[in-house]
Amino acid sequence: MQTFATIYLLVLAFIVGSCLGSFICCAADRYSNEQTVFEGRSECPNCKHKLGIMDLFPIFSYLFLRGKCRYCGSKIPLRCLISELVGGVIFLTVALKFGFSLKTLEVCLLAAILMAVTMIDFDTMEIPDGLILLGLLVFLVFCLFDADLGARVRNGALGMACLGGGMFVLSLVMDALLKKESLGMGDVKLLAMLGLFTGLGEGLLMIILSSIIGLIYAFVGRSKGEFPFGPSIAFAAFVTLMFGREIIDLYMTLFI
Repeated sequence: MQTFATIYLLVLAFIVGSCLGSFICCAADRYSNEQTVFEGRSECPNCKHKLGIMDLFPIFSYLFLRGKCRYCGSKIPLRCLISELVGGVIFLTVALKFGFSLKTLEVCLLAAILMAVTMIDFDTMEIPDGLILLGLLVFLVFCLFDADLGARVRNGALGMACLGGGMFVLSLVMDALLKKESLGMGDVKLLAMLGLFTGLGEGLLMIILSSIIGLIYAFVGRSKGEFPFGPSIAFAAFVTLMFGREIIDLYMTLFI
């Protein structure tokens, strides 16, 4: 019975994650094109034909249609399939880690927000305040179910103040030294919001990881100018939420 319940959870997590990944991809495209996110049905960007239910099954519709629109034959962007797969894998990974728990739901919701941050920042070089507020709402809601509400609020507030405030001050210093914007305020607000979930200790790990990922991205992508830092923060935040404590414990064993 336990095995069946576990399999059911994992399958459900993958399906929900892939569906949400599909929605996030659509919402990000609409936001990037200055369209209303929740207005109107999905349509082909080329022929504007409204998509039917058979066109909207995550992953399977893309594979069945061979990556082309059923109505005009134009190519469906590959990132639609990627976002659906990534969403499914993320939710599946979270379910494997935390099982049947509120923690699973909390991390999945935050991961969905981070997916949206990643896609929109790649497209527009900005992070919508609405996503930051949505993350804050997730934190406040799940705080109500925490057995030690006081400790969680204190840890979250400390992480938010130190990460957000610290990065804000650092960005001002770097702006003055470089004579240009070094870190967007969207990134600062994102770090502050994530500090609520990580606290100070794991938050510092998140900043280190995001910096390493950002440097790798800049080097591999040969970026000589501005590049979106939000995706690096988002990926580092997910790794920290999933394995932060294990990484810190492993690091500490090197000095014991």
